[in-house]
Amino acid sequence: MELGYFIMPSHPPERSLFDGHEFDLKQLRWADEFGYMEAWVGEHHTCPWEPNPSPDLLVAQALRETCRMKIGTGGFLLPYHHPAELANRAAFLDHISQGRYLFGIASGGLPSDWSMFNVDGMKGEHRVMLEESLNIIMGLWGDDENFEYKGKYWTVRKPTPNEEGTLRSHLKPLQKPYPPISLSGLSVKSDTLKLCGERGFIPMSLNLNTGYVRGHWNTVMEGAAAAGRVADRNLWRVSREICVAETEAAAMKLAVHGGLGRLWNEHLLPLFRAFKFLDFLKHDAAVPDSDVTVEYLARHNWLVGTPDQVVDKIGTMFDDLGGFGVLISLGTDYIDHADAWRESMGMLTREVMPKVRHLTPAAEAPALRRAAG
Repeated sequence: MELGYFIMPSHPPERSLFDGHEFDLKQLRWADEFGYMEAWVGEHHTCPWEPNPSPDLLVAQALRETCRMKIGTGGFLLPYHHPAELANRAAFLDHISQGRYLFGIASGGLPSDWSMFNVDGMKGEHRVMLEESLNIIMGLWGDDENFEYKGKYWTVRKPTPNEEGTLRSHLKPLQKPYPPISLSGLSVKSDTLKLCGERGFIPMSLNLNTGYVRGHWNTVMEGAAAAGRVADRNLWRVSREICVAETEAAAMKLAVHGGLGRLWNEHLLPLFRAFKFLDFLKHDAAVPDSDVTVEYLARHNWLVGTPDQVVDKIGTMFDDLGGFGVLISLGTDYIDHADAWRESMGMLTREVMPKVRHLTPAAEAPALRRAAG
């Protein structure tokens, strides 16, 4: 098992954009220092609690201030970008990274973003736009110099070079054939997770209860089987809120009364209630909605406790899910408790990961082997 880091990024609305950005950059430096394998930066446009509309700006800066870990957009919201422009930006970023860039993409799920960009998300238009955009990006990165795509939303072609050859399509990624591509999924029947299986991309499951997330892998396998592929659980990223401290009481205090607790109390829990998604957070469907509080999440969904307690919780989650390759720790605004948060990140690498790194899923899923045969 490997360890990664994900920041939405998330900050309370009163935090200045500059101060939030500086803390996000600091977290990425810490993650690199402590030996995290990778980190991801999200994109949002209309959410004051998730205020970064340009993840590649933070990624580019972080690449200059880190040495080892890979850093990715997690992800670019494809419906809100022209695919040709994004293909060129991502290719250029891959060169800046010298092969440390991860191309995370997503369709976008906030109704307020849909409204701003005139995307009919209620009818699934954002998912159709994602696949069309992705096809264009892959075509522009490919070797067909006559590539042209006439889609429903965009028409893109590689230009015919001028006589001197000084004007032409030329921007392609450094990594061949392209950087690792990741998509995240929320629903059990997520089209993006199915697409991961179909194309061999990295699937990333959001921070929901294990009973629900277990179904994510079935969707990845379905997509892989339809394309004649064999799904590899080692690619699967599973995200979780993690707080580690010397005592359980200190870890619970950091989780419930720190940045994570405030984020969930003031933003995410109200959002989940409004979207009727609370069942995704319950360890038992019989739990009343009123019982799903920050304290409940810290005890039943997050990985909170001493190093040994978190080791046990990771092992249980690994077994419940049938195995996965990378645990993604979720970061948030701990500017007011920066030393405690840094220590939690460090303890996770020093005292927890050595005891769970041996957890390695089977490279092939039996159901897929039967399907392929």
